[in-house]
Amino acid sequence: MQKSAKIYIAGHRGMVGSAIHRLLLEQGYENIITRTSAELDLRNQSAVNAFFATEKPEYVFLAAAKVGGIVANNTYRADFVYENLMMEANIIHAAYVNQVQKLLFLGSSCIYPKLAPQPLKEEYILSGYLEPTNQPYAVAKIAGIEMCDAYRAQYGCNFISAMPTNLYGPNDNYDLEKSHVLPALFRKFITAKRTGAAEVVLWGTGSPLREFMYVDDLAEACLFLMLNHNEAGLVNVGVGEDLSIFDLAAKISALVGFEGKTVWDTTKPDGTPKKLMDVSKLSALGWKASTSLDQGLQKVYNTLKEVNW
Repeated sequence: MQKSAKIYIAGHRGMVGSAIHRLLLEQGYENIITRTSAELDLRNQSAVNAFFATEKPEYVFLAAAKVGGIVANNTYRADFVYENLMMEANIIHAAYVNQVQKLLFLGSSCIYPKLAPQPLKEEYILSGYLEPTNQPYAVAKIAGIEMCDAYRAQYGCNFISAMPTNLYGPNDNYDLEKSHVLPALFRKFITAKRTGAAEVVLWGTGSPLREFMYVDDLAEACLFLMLNHNEAGLVNVGVGEDLSIFDLAAKISALVGFEGKTVWDTTKPDGTPKKLMDVSKLSALGWKASTSLDQGLQKVYNTLKEVNW
């Protein structure tokens, strides 16, 4: 991928897309195409087809998606399956029609069965039932993987898929109804510290184990895969280590300086018990994450100290 290559980042304003955009600019890529959702509705097939026919990108990072935490996934089930299916189908097909040299599709670790063996290996996809609360989103992402492999098999397209673990970092979503667990914890503890609250109430038991990756590390992995990986199937992208939500909450509480009590509402769902990625495939290709969780949490907190919610 030459520095002058025409590169389209779908979803460049989201957490993942913006991290990829920052990295490409830092690395000297000078011909990056972006469109906001107001400028281009990726759910609209004719609009996407017209965009690809006009711009003719050579490379595509497909980071556009409707995303959210357990509450949003379970509440807006139709929106999550429809919007994600439409966006990825439109972009992948248009990339084929317009002879894009290479496309990287970004999925999610939620594609794996709820009770799959741990750590999660790429071959465990479609080996069991999904976590019910985010099944519509997971089904849409699985469909994206299958599309990439099908277009490769039938048309010879160099379309690849990467499955990131739980992400956090710049441009994360801190809306308590739509956010993932890590940003939600930051908002709750920072708000409690500022207001002098005696306690913070968190969902579930705190026992589920989760893996967290700083989004700038994911961007580096995506560029690495775009430059070095050309095979069917998916590649897990993670750090290969996890911790309990209970321990994550304790880390964030201590970092923020909240001195009150943490209360666990066990009437609320926990979600999948454990989701740790097996990253041996990516490691064998020659890439490994460089930001530790403590380093990443500190970076995030530094950006939130002056935020007013």
